[in-house]
Amino acid sequence: MPDVILPVLDEAGALPGVLGAMPDGYRPIVVDNGSTDGSGQIAAEHGAMVVPEARRGFGSACYAGLMAAEAEFVCFMDCDGSLDPVDLTPMIARLEDGAGMVVGSRQPEKGAWPLHARLANRVLSLELRRRTGIGLTDLGPMRAMRRQALIDLDMKDRRSGWPLEMVIKAHAAGWEIVEMPVSYYRRSGRSKVTGTFRGTMQAISDMSSHLREMKK
Repeated sequence: MPDVILPVLDEAGALPGVLGAMPDGYRPIVVDNGSTDGSGQIAAEHGAMVVPEARRGFGSACYAGLMAAEAEFVCFMDCDGSLDPVDLTPMIARLEDGAGMVVGSRQPEKGAWPLHARLANRVLSLELRRRTGIGLTDLGPMRAMRRQALIDLDMKDRRSGWPLEMVIKAHAAGWEIVEMPVSYYRRSGRSKVTGTFRGTMQAISDMSSHLREMKK
């Protein structure tokens, strides 16, 4: 069954609910990226494998989780209560049917997705389509793929550009990339990235660097 990689920075309040909703047989790997609220201990108490990663950054946490994973399929998702692990099951089924990567297209409840973050995501998605033809509407944090295939992509980004780098390299490698709708709820606690204007701008900067490296 799949390994589910959960990058975590101070998510003590959301962890019990997220881990408790994990589908049977899905192994959660919580990557503690420097939490000061006991997130790592809480995750361990709720049955997760905990991987400490001192180097800050979304990509750093994702890569550490990938290196700890052992299953054929790996999933990534935020651990702030905004996403439902149940949505991973149909995504894995799509991989079993032959897809190379499945990306969750967020279907937000009211107030779950700040306007500035949604607009930034749309601009990046449209630019990606212009340059590659990939028809994604969301560069979202919930996604699934084969572990070894992702390792073979040789991911380099250790910051917020990780999600876009993954899509660009997967497309270049000939993967079939498909999108599936997933529920998106108001997160628990304060966002460190897209919930703040500064965090969103940093994510745009990190992702834009990958677009600039592509042939125009």
